[in-house]
Amino acid sequence: MPHEGGIPFLREVVIFLAIAAILVPLFQRARVSPVLGFLLAGILVGPNGAGALTDTFDWLRYVTITDVKSVTVLAEFGIVFLLFLIGLELSLERLWSMRRLVLGLGSTQILVCGLAIGGIAYAWGNSVNAAILIGASFALSSTAVVVEELIRRRELSTRVGRASFSVLLMQDLAVVPILILVSAFGGAGDGSLLEALAIGFAIAAGAAVAIFLLGRVILSPLFRLAASARAPEFFVAITLLAAIGASAATAAAGLSLALGAFLAGLLLSETEFRHQIEVDIQPFKGLLMGLFFMTVGMGIDLAAFADYGVLIVGSMFGLVALKTVLITVLGRLFGLPFSCALHSGLLLGEAGEFGLLVVGLAMAAGIIAADAGQFFLIVAALSMMLTPGLALLGAKVSERLERNADVSSLEPSPDEIADFGGHVLVAGYGRVGRAVAELLNEEKVPFVALDLDTDLVARLRRRGEPVFFGDGTRANILEKVGADRASAIVITLDEERAAEHAIRDIRQRWPDIPVYARARDLDHAADLDGAGATRTIPELVESSLQMGAMVLTGLGVPDDAVNTICTRVRERQYEGL
Repeated sequence: MPHEGGIPFLREVVIFLAIAAILVPLFQRARVSPVLGFLLAGILVGPNGAGALTDTFDWLRYVTITDVKSVTVLAEFGIVFLLFLIGLELSLERLWSMRRLVLGLGSTQILVCGLAIGGIAYAWGNSVNAAILIGASFALSSTAVVVEELIRRRELSTRVGRASFSVLLMQDLAVVPILILVSAFGGAGDGSLLEALAIGFAIAAGAAVAIFLLGRVILSPLFRLAASARAPEFFVAITLLAAIGASAATAAAGLSLALGAFLAGLLLSETEFRHQIEVDIQPFKGLLMGLFFMTVGMGIDLAAFADYGVLIVGSMFGLVALKTVLITVLGRLFGLPFSCALHSGLLLGEAGEFGLLVVGLAMAAGIIAADAGQFFLIVAALSMMLTPGLALLGAKVSERLERNADVSSLEPSPDEIADFGGHVLVAGYGRVGRAVAELLNEEKVPFVALDLDTDLVARLRRRGEPVFFGDGTRANILEKVGADRASAIVITLDEERAAEHAIRDIRQRWPDIPVYARARDLDHAADLDGAGATRTIPELVESSLQMGAMVLTGLGVPDDAVNTICTRVRERQYEGL
């Protein structure tokens, strides 16, 4: 509660920061996702957890939060920054390169799962509006938890990772119409629902156009001004202004704050500042998202679990089972192998953070009754807690199915080729190729690799990695894995002459594609440059420079001085290239 003459919500902020700094890291050490950690922490310190005991133990007043409304306003900023970062992720280039799975599998999954879940909700006595929102929001999975699991298990660049991420992208796009539905249903009153929907979508479209036009005129010049000033605080200030200002604009139009943040992120995803914005906003997003999940946990009434425990647990497992089966079947229809489709189904079987958000908004708007809303909140939260276990189960089952399957071909199938576009093609998957792929994976850049080691390719294919058997020196093989649609080609071949011939063939067939090549030494680098490589990296020179840099650092030379020396030596050695 605010304190007269003091800082408002000081006690609540101190409790939250203590949880973020102490409790959540302990959950992480136990391999519990930060999202789930904040949910559990919210249940623990909230009014329905330890806060309910403050009348008996007075000292608990100092370590619990008994008034959820006191932190709800701050928690809304967590949703704003989550939607802003999701907008940044959804670049048009990325969507287009994954369009078959994003638009095909993703949209079909939302429609089929939404109808099935909404139908069950309606059959259990919910109103039509409530059933539509429950079906639509529970068809979505947890982007935060699933992507974190894929990154932690190093599966984001695998076939399972690409399929799951494609569905999550479409689900993120679906948040916008679902938020509009909440506004329309909440404001429909006694009037026509269709009229309310039409007005809601019209206002949203108008807000989107206004944000995009103003963003093009105002935001880009402002970001360029901040970047030229080389002042990080100005850059962060403009980023916050873009996210919160767009949210304020949609809120003024009667729409949700989150919708404006999403549109601002989508606008900035097409600019050259996207990566810097992601880095700058990440700490704000992490803390405020944690605050949102903690307030969701505080709002969960454990008494409802005591009253309907068996039904809640049954509904949780039923939700996961239903979505897993439907996603597996749809994955097979879209050409995924059974092991991959089942693994993706298990990964995406839970409800997500937007299920929690939409149920909370629907309860506030009176669309879903309080007791039913508590039931759905607990089901969604518990299903999210199952995600790490479901990811592990999916990996084990997929590995077993792949091991028992007869790998008849290590070449890409036609349905896989259709997905390729905007990717990086890595010719040669030895130690250098794998290191390049690891960096691409960290930045979520799709890649495809070729190698002639059948044992290596078979082993990696069983794990779902995008590695295929093929000779990376032959242009017709490169064409099979979408070289004509690639954003870049990386040559890491050991044989010097083979690499040179490959670059010449690539330049003849695809003159505009950037080609990055590994060279053995400076002489080899000169040959590859002559063949048409965009950039060559002499391996022996770079490893020697790295070793020299480590020696200088060990002798106490400052890092800035070491970097300057290495740059000067590198430029001198590369002068003849």
